[in-house]
Amino acid sequence: MSDKTYDTITYQVDGTLATVTLNRPESMNGITPTLMRELYECLNDVAGDPDVRVVLFTGAGRAFCPGVDLKASTSGENQEPNRREYFHITTLLHEMPKVTIAAVNGACAGAGFGWACACDLRYATERAMFNSAFLGVAISGDMAGPWLLPRIVGSTKARELFFMSQKFDATEAERIGLVLKAFPDDTFRDEVQAIAERLSKSAPLAIGEMKKNFINAENMPLKDYIELETERHSRTGGSEDSREAFRAFVEKREPRYVGR
Repeated sequence: MSDKTYDTITYQVDGTLATVTLNRPESMNGITPTLMRELYECLNDVAGDPDVRVVLFTGAGRAFCPGVDLKASTSGENQEPNRREYFHITTLLHEMPKVTIAAVNGACAGAGFGWACACDLRYATERAMFNSAFLGVAISGDMAGPWLLPRIVGSTKARELFFMSQKFDATEAERIGLVLKAFPDDTFRDEVQAIAERLSKSAPLAIGEMKKNFINAENMPLKDYIELETERHSRTGGSEDSREAFRAFVEKREPRYVGR
């Protein structure tokens, strides 16, 4: 997987941390059908990679993703068809058994806005700008923003952001809880990288099951969820990794996890 190359994205693995970067900086990483296909294929592979614990998702250059590349779309460039399953990029980011982190390094709008919302954690550079953007081009929207955003900022605020379709900055994004932290531009990459690396050193079995807990909790009655949560708690509590974590704590050293 780490040796695979793409035309519109890049994929790198460092230990247990994977970085997926939208790589069309000349168009601010605007979405084309090729980008959709490559990102869907890459994230499917990442989701099934047992060595990866954390996925850092970002954009090349000075933008995250402004949504569809309108210039390419209206000029007739890149007529590769968009298959329906490609729209489940959102599902992959939200539900894969890895922690997904959106590093919003600039403009974030439209489908890019939805993709950021799909990630478990979001951080931004202070110069980032956000916009749902869909109503501005007279479409109802895709990438599950109305499913995701109310769970992040609340139902009424999510409606306002979609219906008003106004740009807002990283300070406002942090204030409403869309991003966890807006970092100065000169330290942004290092700060988010450090967060991703710290998470990537977590116990792989436990963090994967914890991610599943959050996904199940979104859709299950409390009683049913507690049964599932308790089963996972017992299983991870009896794992080699859990015993190693206890030993490492007592011995005042870093644990050496094996994923069992």
